[in-house]
Amino acid sequence: MRIADVLSNKGAAVATIAPETTVSQLLASLSALNIGAMVVVGPDGLAGIVSERDVVRELHKRGGGLLGQPVSEIMTTVLATCTPRDTVDHLVVLMTQNRVRHVPVLDDGRLAGIVSIGDVVKTRMEELETEQQRLQDYITQGG
Repeated sequence: MRIADVLSNKGAAVATIAPETTVSQLLASLSALNIGAMVVVGPDGLAGIVSERDVVRELHKRGGGLLGQPVSEIMTTVLATCTPRDTVDHLVVLMTQNRVRHVPVLDDGRLAGIVSIGDVVKTRMEELETEQQRLQDYITQGG
């Protein structure tokens, strides 16, 4: 299965945030949208990604003063990305090697979506259910 298939099932909407947005505003958005990360987009395009995990790590280091700081101070700027043409298997390897849970999808340099580890798990579960149904149908039909 390709990333394009995952996006067609879940949708290509991407929650984005500006680099100057405060960490407090970021947390409010993550909570309101019930998501774990947002793509940071600046005037020149994709600038990074910021996740709950980034906030927790930096809060531990800096304390509560971090909440008034811009997300540009804590975002990840070296991104693992994929394309709609990549396979889910490739994405699993990418996520594992880079220890990330959210991967922006770029199509010819344009932000085309985002895939989370939850999306990968859901896709795998659907594939397993489909395969199980095929096997059951095969057995029921007598081979």
